[in-house]
Order: sequence, then structure tokens, then C-alpha cells
Amino acid sequence: MRQLADIAAGLVATLAALTALAGAWAWWRGSIERVFWIAWRTTQLATTTLAAAALVVFVAGYKPASGLFWLYMLLPIAVSIIAEQLRVASADSVLSSRGLDDAQAVGELPAAEQQMIVSTIAHRELAVAATASLVIAFLALRVIATA
Repeated sequence: MRQLADIAAGLVATLAALTALAGAWAWWRGSIERVFWIAWRTTQLATTTLAAAALVVFVAGYKPASGLFWLYMLLPIAVSIIAEQLRVASADSVLSSRGLDDAQAVGELPAAEQQMIVSTIAHRELAVAATASLVIAFLALRVIATA
């Protein structure tokens, strides 16, 4: 059963690290790449797979070397959920910093200002998702270390 946990954690760590690198690259270039968002959603799906692997390993009666193993198996999915909440909060933060109540208020602004606000929100969301991917990669590597 340890092999299942190691394989799942290794795949999640690799995918999350690649997603974090793609996000950092896109952020640095100032571009919003569709490929990154697909990778981010795939990383989120992989964290769910890691949690499912934790359930299988637990039901099979695996006794890890450290109790932290279970924490590291489940924390990536929590990080993914928290990242989604932070993405929403970053959009609200950008809107409120400009005195806008909602997305409809953005639609009333000149086109150039609309584009700037949308770009700012997208870059903040990109930073949140890329950072979360890095954290998920670290936690997945910790699974292997504590198994």
C-alpha cells in the first residue's frame, strides 16, 4: 500500500510543481495562458485523487512511520479549496479598491479601464493558483517522506 501512496504523491508533486512553474512563467511574462488554467484544474483533480488514495491506504490498514502522513495526504485538497476562496477574494479586493460594487459596475467603465481591471484580477488569481500549486507540490513530497 505504501507504493500506492508514493506513486499518487509523486504524480501530484510533479504535476503541481509543473503547474507552479507554468504559473510563475505566465505571471512573469504578464500573460494569462489557458494552458496554465487547464493545468491548475488538473492539479486540483490530482489532489482529489491523492485524497482517494489516502482513503484506500487507510482502509487497507496501512500504518505509516509518522502520523503526519495522513495530514500530508489530505492537506493538498484543503489547500486547493482555500486557493479557490482566495481567488474570489482577490477579485473582490480589486473591485473594492477601485470603489466598484460588482462586475456590472466594471461594464460601465471605459473599455481601457475595464481591460486593466480584468487584467489585474486575472494576474492576482494566477499568483494565487501558482502559489497554491507550489504548496501542494511540497505537501505531496512530504507524503513520500513520512510514509
